[in-house]
Amino acid sequence: MSLEEKVMQLMKEAMKAKDEALLRGVRAIKAEIIKAKTEPGANGQISEEGELKMLQKLVKQRKDSLEIFQKQNREDLARKELEEIAVIEKFLPEQMSQAELEKEIAAIIVAVGASSPADLGKVMGVASKQLAGKTDGKAIAAAVKALLG
Repeated sequence: MSLEEKVMQLMKEAMKAKDEALLRGVRAIKAEIIKAKTEPGANGQISEEGELKMLQKLVKQRKDSLEIFQKQNREDLARKELEEIAVIEKFLPEQMSQAELEKEIAAIIVAVGASSPADLGKVMGVASKQLAGKTDGKAIAAAVKALLG
């Protein structure tokens, strides 16, 4: 079952159950799917990799908004963002733990032959491709900087 089919099924269930949080989350995903399918060169299709990037982008946007809302003491809006993050993350693969991430980054550093913070770009390029969907870019960057520094 494709992502779009899963989203549509979940949207129907959310409407029947009158689950506002779930409905908001799946509607956001549905809107991004439609937008991605109508982009030039998409031919009405989205690859699995494209779906994964899209979902990660949605989670990142909500986490950024969440951070802003928490700084502004807007707990009502922050709660909505948390609810949407939970819904969107259901469609993402399980995220890596910090220990797993550091282990993978250490292996990549050895494979690339990086030895100093000047090699950050080399390691980030490989790590971003290998760990796509398993963790977010900020966590990768922080782990690389910590291990190279």
